[in-house]
Order: sequence, then C-alpha cells, then structure tokens
Amino acid sequence: MDYLSTGKILVVDLAASEVIEEELDDALVGEKIGGAGITKHLYEQYQDADPVIIGTGLLTGTMYPASAAGLVTAKSPVTGKLCHCPITLKVGIEIKYSGFDYIVVKGEAASPVYLWIHDGVADITDAADIWGKDTWAATDALRELVGDDLLQTMLIGPAGENGSDFAQIGLNHWTSGDRFGLGKLFGQKKLKGFAFRGMGLLEAAEVEDFVEKAFEVLDSVKAGAWAGKKGVGEICAALGEGDVSDWLAPVVHRHSADYFTPYATNTFAFTDEDPKLVEETKVAEPGVLISDIPALIGFKKAGCTAEDACKALRACAKYGIDPFAVAELSQKNGNSSAADIEQSLAGLSGEVALAGNGTFSPWCPMQPIFGDFDADDTAAWWERRQAVAYIFGIQPVFAVMSPELTEESMLELSNIGAELELDSDTLDNVINDICG
Repeated sequence: MDYLSTGKILVVDLAASEVIEEELDDALVGEKIGGAGITKHLYEQYQDADPVIIGTGLLTGTMYPASAAGLVTAKSPVTGKLCHCPITLKVGIEIKYSGFDYIVVKGEAASPVYLWIHDGVADITDAADIWGKDTWAATDALRELVGDDLLQTMLIGPAGENGSDFAQIGLNHWTSGDRFGLGKLFGQKKLKGFAFRGMGLLEAAEVEDFVEKAFEVLDSVKAGAWAGKKGVGEICAALGEGDVSDWLAPVVHRHSADYFTPYATNTFAFTDEDPKLVEETKVAEPGVLISDIPALIGFKKAGCTAEDACKALRACAKYGIDPFAVAELSQKNGNSSAADIEQSLAGLSGEVALAGNGTFSPWCPMQPIFGDFDADDTAAWWERRQAVAYIFGIQPVFAVMSPELTEESMLELSNIGAELELDSDTLDNVINDICG
C-alpha cells in the first residue's frame, strides 16, 4: 500500500516480548477499505490471543476535513462484545505518522510494559517507573524521558491497573471515547499503554487532484449549519440542553479542535486560574479539556456546579476512569461535590446502561447535531454514520454534525489518493460486516 498509508502492520506479542512487521496488503484495503473494516479483520485473525487492535482510517491524517481519528478494536471485558472506540485529539494522526497503520497487541506481559512507537520503530519497554502513576504523571514522565512535549500517549491509570469495569484508556492528559472498559483489558495484559511520535509523511497518488477535491469538500463543509458556533456549550444546546452554556460560561477559557476539524468540539475550562487570563498561566495545569459531552451533561444533572463538574472530569482523566459512568453513579449516590466524587473513584461500582448496540462508543451523541441528515431511523442512521467515520478516520462527533461530509466524497478522495477502485457496494459490504 503505497499511498495514504505507511503500508505496515505491527504485530506485538507481549508474552514472547516480540514485535513483527507485516505489509498491509493492497487486496485487503480494496476489500475492507480501512479503519474498523481492517481492525475487525485483524481481530478475527488473532482472536485466540484476545488481541487489542489499534488502527487508523484510510483518510486519517490527510487533508480531508476532520480526518483526525484512529480507533481501538477489542472485545470489551464488560459487555463481552467486539467494540470500537475512537482515538481523537492529536493522537489518532500520530499513530499513522509514527510509522504504522495498524497495531495488533496479543498475549499478556509477564510484568508491566508500554509500547514506544516512533518513526517506524517499535519497542516493548519496561513500565515499572510509570506503573502505578496516574495518566498525567505517566504522560509527563514519558515526555520528559524522550525530551519531547509533542509525544502523544494512550495510557491507563490506576482504574485500569486495579481492574475497574469502568477503566478507560486516556489520551495524553484527557479522557477518551472508551465506554467499554478497555482500560481494564490493558490492565489485564499488564500494558500501561502506548507512546507515539513520528515525522512520517503521507503521499497521495494524484496530489494536485486530491488537494483540490479535499478543499472543495472543506468549502462545502464551512457553509454548514454549525458555521459561527464553537465549543461544547453550543453542541449541548443542539442536543436540547440549552442551559449548559450559561452554567459552564464562568469557567470557559477557550475552545479547541482536533486535527483539521473545522469545528472546535472541545472546550478548555479553568478551575485553578482566571478563565479570562490572556497571558500564559503560571499554574502547571489550571483546568481540564472537556471532550465528553454526555459526561458533562451527566455531572450537571447530578447537581454539580460547573467548577465541580470540571474538577470531577479532571479527576476522572487522571485516574483513568469513564466520566460518564462516574456521573451516572454520582447522581444515583447523591454525590455532587468534586471532592466526594474524586474520593469515590477507587471503589466505584454499580450498573450503568449504555445506549446503542455495543459496537460503537456512545461517547458520540446519538443524534444529528446542527445539520439536517434527513434520517428516518435515527438509531440506524447513527450506526451507519459511525461506521463510515471509523472506516475512513473521521472525527466521530463532527461526522454527525456535517452532512456535507458525504460517503461519495470519502470514496472519491480515497480512490484519487490511493489509486483504488472503491465503490458504494464495497462500502456497504464493509459496513454490514462491521455492524452485522
């Protein structure tokens, strides 16, 4: 696979402490396209070893709008079903730039390890110095070790190490879309997680045509119904939670977007610094990046102040636990202060119902946001829209926000960029395989 790809699959055997590189076969891409289509195929290939599959979409890291996402595919230790969780922020693209499209991790390590993947090189590295640390301390330690603050991490915290059903894989300092307890699976494998860094470049077969078509899509996207809006407050309003913006406003510092995503789906809130601060803060970490909209709404419904909700989100990120589950159980238990919620994390238990059929993470709101998709069956529409996003590497929240990101344009750009002959029938077959 020469274009839009590294052309490589990494297979890691934790039990044998071995890494093997394999070529990404053109025929496999022609049949399964990419992303969840190929991660599911790889899972089935290595199923006996209870693998974790890390993958990227065919368009991940390109100039196609919102091509920011990677994914984790594994059997949830909580639901027992094969599931897919998004890898967003800047982490998804770094996976591909670090030298591999797909990473298969099988077996269990004899002692804690992490995978250090950089510029096409993969090392199984002793994690004794970061095992037991929260995700913030572990990320900071790894960045200091390699001397690079742009190092991207996917790590578990104490929740995963201690086997919590709500354990979540974190992205750098922040929470992720892991609703299925995959952090617990990492802990069972004694896998602290991944560190990624790379300077890889992606090539397109027809560069000028690819760039021209990508910017045509971008121009159409910019005229969408979300134009002029930004941040999680506006998304909450579109979901029918119109009072979230005013509630959150006193702590909002700024909004931020994932790689090449036109809408800022994340909001940074300051709890330990003046939110209106313009100059650089002297506080080591003054707040939290809010990227989990259902969890934010959940903490509000639990009776938290905006400040306490943000402090609770930050505590969840550090501990490596699903903030949606924490918010739901906090509401049931009558906890609304950040201090009480943080104290409850180590022993948290209970039942938390998850929307959807368990294939894709309901971290992404399960309805259209801003845009009109003309969907008769919202649940079926959402499943297909998520499947498409996970196949091509599109930021899942923006995928339900912008009908201008069409399946036709994704197929066209994939064919131009990778010299493929994909069509709607191919895509339908892959979606049916993933969702079936």
